[in-house]
Order: sequence, then structure tokens, then C-alpha cells
Amino acid sequence: MNKQITSRVFLATLAGLFWLQQAALVSAQTPAGETPKPPVSTGTPSTPISPSQTTIAEQAASTPAESQVLYGPQGVLVETLDGKTVAVQSADENFNPASAIKLATALVALKTFGPQHRFTTGIWITGTLDESTGSLNGNLYISGRDPSFHHEHAVMIARQLNTLGIRTVTGNLIVAPGFTMNFNWSARRSGKRLYDTLDSTLRSAEASRDWLYERTALRDQASLQTTPSVAVMGEVEVNPVAADARLVLSQKSSKLVDILKVLLCYSNNFMAERLGDSIGGVQSVRHQLTNSLGLSSSEFMISSLSGLGINRVSPRTMMKIFRALREELRKNNLSTTDIMPVAGIDPGTLQDRFTGPAWRGSVIAKTGTLIRTDGGVSSLVGQMKTAGGETLLFVIMNRRGSVLQFRLNQDYLVMQIQNSRGGPKAFDYKPHLLAMKLADAQSLRAGDEYEPVLKDHVTSP
Repeated sequence: MNKQITSRVFLATLAGLFWLQQAALVSAQTPAGETPKPPVSTGTPSTPISPSQTTIAEQAASTPAESQVLYGPQGVLVETLDGKTVAVQSADENFNPASAIKLATALVALKTFGPQHRFTTGIWITGTLDESTGSLNGNLYISGRDPSFHHEHAVMIARQLNTLGIRTVTGNLIVAPGFTMNFNWSARRSGKRLYDTLDSTLRSAEASRDWLYERTALRDQASLQTTPSVAVMGEVEVNPVAADARLVLSQKSSKLVDILKVLLCYSNNFMAERLGDSIGGVQSVRHQLTNSLGLSSSEFMISSLSGLGINRVSPRTMMKIFRALREELRKNNLSTTDIMPVAGIDPGTLQDRFTGPAWRGSVIAKTGTLIRTDGGVSSLVGQMKTAGGETLLFVIMNRRGSVLQFRLNQDYLVMQIQNSRGGPKAFDYKPHLLAMKLADAQSLRAGDEYEPVLKDHVTSP
């Protein structure tokens, strides 16, 4: 039998399996005017394992197979590492990948900057410093486009300014137009948050907790011996850095690879869009990927780099993107676990999926979810491991239906494929505390490199 036909039969067999207690839910959640697809009889039986389970999908994956009603368009492509097709359905039809498009953003960011890149926040001053009083008679300027800048980084700036003898600024706090803090797009609101966080008398309890938690986890007792504080007497402004300002500090973010880990685990839209801006925006990402992967304009249509809105990618194209991301990581001696969530282990979008003892850690994937757009969208893109040590790559995309049911179907499909190959096996992965990945920031005295040159020059088409 033709290999593609065989894979279609295999997929139909897996997708046709169902658990009776969910039949009423599926029927009730079928969108109006849309007829559920008829159940497909089972084919080659799987060889399920029977560990203790914790979710409906996991219970279903380890029980005798029945018929399952699927509804709404579905695209699936499952392949071996060497490109052999395991399962396929509508692989060349365009779907909305939702947040799975963040994998494309991550790929271009890694190719552009390299995994060790750190975003720099510049601290500038004008005027003179009265060392006897710790008063800067001038303005304080902050510039930079760090997508991960948060409370604890602001407190660290206060601490570093204190080490320079600055405790009071008589002038204004002026943030550059591109500055953002705490995932807020507004430079002015970010500036006001920074203003309060620098000053210990105005600092929020949340900011103090973030600072204490970070420094304690890093065992940085020296930073906790004093309370960092810089009081600004003037106002908050949004303006470019003055020509006569002097750079006194450069605070560098965590490494890009660590920022990506947090971004993808929590599917942070702000960080994705902010990072996308730094690599040239939508047009640049589209141009770079269509050229490097040999895609046509109809194969990769995106309107955002976070996955919000209307984007169109086929499962086959998404598989090309995922393979390219894996290769870029490999070239840098990294693996997918370094930037993507590991199911059942890492906090965030996959924390509560594949949580059964046998499946925990056996799936590494990026989710995608849009509840209203395209009538409901859900995607799962990543890799699974089987009991024999085999790694399979997969793309599953659904639209027009219940996101909750789509997720159950995706999990069930992945687990049935694992069961058909002897069961799941966890990837070799030692989890890291994600908050600490963004705590690895560096504050450097003036004279150190500021805004390093990009690894590859970015241009828009």
C-alpha cells in the first residue's frame, strides 16, 4: 500500500477513536450549521500502556478504542526525524496557527541575534553630582528595548546608581520612546512605573516582592543588605536621550535563549511582538522565512508575530518552520527543551497537559489558542518521544469549534501514536525555575559595549 495512503488510514484510525462519556459534549459543542464528521472504524490496534492517569485524554489513551466524532476542519502532519510520514490529514490546507506562529518569531530572532544575545538598557545622566549629598543636579535618562524589563530590573538600576553615589535626582526621569516595562506598551506608563519602582518610598509591595524573591533565589545576599532607592524630584517625560547626556550604566537582559523559554512557556504576546519589532517586524520575518525555507507567499501569510489575528499557515509549512528551528538550535548546541515548554513539567501553557506519570515530559510543544477568531482555533506543534526512544515531530491544527475539545483531541491523538509505538518516554530534561531565567541580568559600568551589533543585518523587503 502507498505510504501516504497507509499514513492516512493510520491517522483516520487514531482520529476515529473516542470515549463514550464525551459524545454528548462533542454533539453539544458542534458549531451551528456544521455537521459532525461520521465516526471511522478502528484499524490496526494500538498497544496501550496502563499507568495511573489524571485526565480524560490520558484515560482514553489507555482504554479500549471506540469511535470518536470529530468536528470542524483539522490539519495533521506527523513525521519521523528523517522525514517519513507517520500520519497526515489536510497537510497542505491553510489554518490559523494562533500562538504557534511564535516559533517562527523565535527562529528568526535566533538567526538574527544568536542565543547568547542580551538586550541592553542604557542609563544616562546630565548635570553634576554632589557627592556629599548623593544628589544629581540634572536629569536621568533610560533607553532600551528589552522585552523582558520588569520590576526587579528597575530595582537593580536603583542599586547600581546607588553604587555610583546617586540617591536623588533633582531633574526629570526621561524614558526613550521605545522603553517598556512590565509588558506595557505605553512608554509613558512604563516610565511612571519605573519612577515609582526606583524610589523605595513609592515602590509597590509587588515590586519589592519581585526583587526579594529574585535576589534570594540567586543567593545574592549582598544586594539585600541595603534597600536600593533613587528619588526623582521632577516629572516623567518620554523623549530621546539628550545629546549632552552621559552613559553611566548599561544593564543587559538575560540571554535570548532564556527569554525565549519564558516567552514560549507562557506564550507571552507582548514579548513576542516586542521581540518581533527588534527583528524588523512582520514583513521582515515573512521575507526571511519565505526566502530561507523556499516558501511561496500563499504558504506563509502572517499579520502578527504573536499569533493574534488572522494568520495562515499549512501544517506542512509549519513543519518546515519547526524543523528549521530545531536545526538552528542544534547549530548552537541547544535543544528544543532550551526554549519550548515540556508538557507536565514546565509552568505555563502545557503545565496541565500530558500530566500522567508515563506521559509527563514525553511531549515538547508550542500551543496556539484563539477562542473567537476563525470560530475557535487551536494548534499544537512540537515533538513526542516513544518508549523505543524514537522522536516524532508533529503539527496538529484545528478551527471552528470548541478549543477545549480540540485540546483533548490533540492530546489523545499524540498519546495514541505513542501507544502504537510501545508507549511514551520522557525526554532527557532538567527543569529550570523560569523566573530565574529572566533574573540573569547584568549591570555594567559605562565603557562596556552598548547595543551590540546584530549577528545578521536585518532589512525589510
